[in-house]
Amino acid sequence: MRRAKDIMTTDVAVIAASALISQAIGTMKERGIHALIIKPENSEKAYGIITEADIAYKVIALGHDPKELTVADIMTRPCITIKPEMTVENIARLFANHRIHRAPVVQESLLGIVAASDILHKGRWW
Repeated sequence: MRRAKDIMTTDVAVIAASALISQAIGTMKERGIHALIIKPENSEKAYGIITEADIAYKVIALGHDPKELTVADIMTRPCITIKPEMTVENIARLFANHRIHRAPVVQESLLGIVAASDILHKGRWW
């Protein structure tokens, strides 16, 4: 049975909560990705996430300037995280139940990220 550790992407793009939205957009465009993970500043904080949809719906659609808002202004924190041993089936169920498309893989530290596309392309369903 395939697990998160088998299908995750280990080259995870991270950004500081204090970064400008315009910087987040630049990083996403440069790397060709759809989300960035926000690492906790300390052990008491949780991981966060910012997605293209967050930027489109919370910044662009509302007419805000991406050079004036920070990642902290619109990110989701805490975000749902998954463990490396979680099965692909359980990840898919989690994504469906919470209507999310990606989640960081965390076990003491950030190990990777799993996206819905990873489930389809790397899950070996055929």
